This record gives sequence, structure tokens and C-alpha cells, in this order.
Amino acid sequence: MLAFGLAGPGLLPAAAAQNQAAPAPTVLVVGDSLSAEYGLARGSGWVSLLERRLATEKIAASVVNASISGDTTSGGRSRLPPLLKQHHPSIVIVELGANDALRGLPLAMTQSNLTEMTRAAKAAGAKVLLVGMQLPPNYGRVYGEQFAGLFSEVAKAEGAALVPFLLAGVADSPDAATLFQADHIHPTAAAHPRMLENVWAGLKPLLPSASAKAAGAAKSR
Repeated sequence: MLAFGLAGPGLLPAAAAQNQAAPAPTVLVVGDSLSAEYGLARGSGWVSLLERRLATEKIAASVVNASISGDTTSGGRSRLPPLLKQHHPSIVIVELGANDALRGLPLAMTQSNLTEMTRAAKAAGAKVLLVGMQLPPNYGRVYGEQFAGLFSEVAKAEGAALVPFLLAGVADSPDAATLFQADHIHPTAAAHPRMLENVWAGLKPLLPSASAKAAGAAKSR
């Protein structure tokens, strides 16, 4: 009896299946108002600018912005599992913690929540980028130093990438007063390109490069 192969109707041969393009990675952003375009025109925040940067760099990746103004690390921790199941991200950017400090929540709780979020994302197969924050001097030197340090502690312990300070070049700029909205908390649209640069420095090494993708496509021909 003649055998006509094992790949029944509708099934691709193994070689053809291997040549199918892998799905573009998804970058999931779980943040607060600094990532949710609070007080800004839609499309002017750093997450929207990130989508444009990816297109400019010819990096095939989609961005899901799951940021909510006012969110804390506790909120992010509870929201993350269903987001991971829904979007299957390759990279998770965690930009949370500022509201914990504004509410005077225990630093140990913030650190624990960031740790658990990082572990959950890694368990789902995603790389993690933690985005750090710093506090104004009026919060006290010791508290401020401990708060700023917990992001690097979590990143080091969990093997995550780190952006030390989202507002570097903004909050510490000589023109800082002009880069914040009237509440003196939320940056203006003019500050968000710099915020993107801060995030991009930590994110780019985690992304597939355009050159690598082109090389892979050429190899499959």
C-alpha cells in the first residue's frame, strides 16, 4: 500500500510550518497615571511614542497599555494575572510604586508586590522591565533613598531589567517647572519624549532587532 504522508488535510509539512513567521512579540505596560496619559492629549504619552519608535526602528512588536491613573503596586499585582492570560506578552513593563509612596504605604509591601509581579510575568514566559521612581526631598532623605533603592533590589534579585528613574532629565532638569502640569506631579507632553528615552534604554536590549529579524527571514528562504 502506498503512503501519501502523515500531514493530513489542512496540516502544513514540518518544513513549511517552520518557515511561518513567528508572531510579533507583545509589550505589556502595567503602570499608573505617568503611563496612562493623565492630563494629556491622546497619543502624546510615552507609551504612544513607544509604538511609533518601534515602527521607526522596524521592530515588529505590538504594545498594550494597561495603565490606570491612581493605580498602586497592589492594584497592579491583582490585575496582572488576567492580563498575562489575555495578551501573552513577551515583555512586561512595570511602572508602579509612585502612588504607594504618595499614600505612605509600607515600603516592604511595595517591594513585595513588585517582586510578585516580576515572578508572575517571568513564570508566564515574559521578560520584565521595572521602571523606577524617586521622591521629592520633602518626603525625607531616608525614606526617599529606601524607596528609590527598592526597584534596583527587586530587579537584581529577580533578574529583571531596570530603568532607575522614569523622570530622569525631567524632574531634575533646570527647566523642571516648565515640564510639569499645574499639579506639579504629572509631566506635560513636552516631557514624555525624554521619558521614552529613559524607558527605551532599558527596553531595547529585550526586543528583537530589525537586523536579526531580516537575517532570520533570509535564512528561511
